[in-house]
Amino acid sequence: MNADDLRVSFVMPVLNEEHYIAAAVASVLAQDGLDEREILLVLGASTDRTDEVVAGLAALHAEIRVLHNPHNAISQSMNIGIAEARYPVVVRVDAHTVLPDGYAATAVRSLRAAGAVNLGGRMHAEGRTPYEQAVAWGYNSPGGLGGAVYHTGGEAGPAESAYLGVFDRAAVLAIGGFDETLSRGEDWDLNRRLMARGGVVWFEPALDVVYRPRSSVRALVKQFHASGRWRGEIIRRLGGRVPLRYFVPPALVVALAAGPLLALLGAVVGGGVGAAMALLGAAPYAVYLAWVALTAARADVPAGVRLRLLGVLPTMHLPWGVGCLFGILIPSRGHNAFAGR
Repeated sequence: MNADDLRVSFVMPVLNEEHYIAAAVASVLAQDGLDEREILLVLGASTDRTDEVVAGLAALHAEIRVLHNPHNAISQSMNIGIAEARYPVVVRVDAHTVLPDGYAATAVRSLRAAGAVNLGGRMHAEGRTPYEQAVAWGYNSPGGLGGAVYHTGGEAGPAESAYLGVFDRAAVLAIGGFDETLSRGEDWDLNRRLMARGGVVWFEPALDVVYRPRSSVRALVKQFHASGRWRGEIIRRLGGRVPLRYFVPPALVVALAAGPLLALLGAVVGGGVGAAMALLGAAPYAVYLAWVALTAARADVPAGVRLRLLGVLPTMHLPWGVGCLFGILIPSRGHNAFAGR
């Protein structure tokens, strides 16, 4: 076959996605400009109607192959899919995403042009309800998830990590695939190891992927606590050799936790010193709440969404920070611990 042929294996880990899986698969089926393709749906042990929906999709479309991962972890599902893939380029798809037209063909051409082993675009969160829209704004803004280029956008070029990922299958297999002891942060870790072997990870702004955010406070807390917990696990394993922005949420949590203790100690000490201690303890609360209020007020969103940001931003930051602290201090047990799904 011609080396320039666009032959792609789409791999999608799936767990409890009955409301999203059909739209995600439809966006993959709509990809044009490919010479050959297959869609590998790797099913975890869902407790909703996901398996039934997938069975219906597979019956209608011969390109779909259904694989199984009873252990659920995304890292394991990706490794199962990559091992079974028939084609040299693997496109990871999340069941919460909707790929834009021409995504795969553009990605493969860009991957080859950049000489990269992994490539990704922007994770463009879009919400349908006012609450989801507030969460989406947090995803797309430095005020929510920090300044990673795949959240905020930027110029094409080498990147620290890649959203979803369009992989050179051979390069991923050469480093042993995803680390199956990680339930989250597995993509960042994979890219770190690819770059350590001399590979290039590339950001391609032409790829703009719609992501559907969590729709409830409970789901958002669970997701962000899990993300923080596994980021803390990675920080502990690497001895802190990670970007400084990952330390901001846990530092905030420590400062907020120390505040009441300083105020109490100040009351015991009394006098000017005690008053200064109480003021110092109150400072993190005053600064953080003022920052949240200012950030929400400046957001270019409808008033109802702006109001919800006052709760959404702390719901992102604080569970992540708490989870990260626990991940740093306490090793996570089992790949399904704190999966956030």
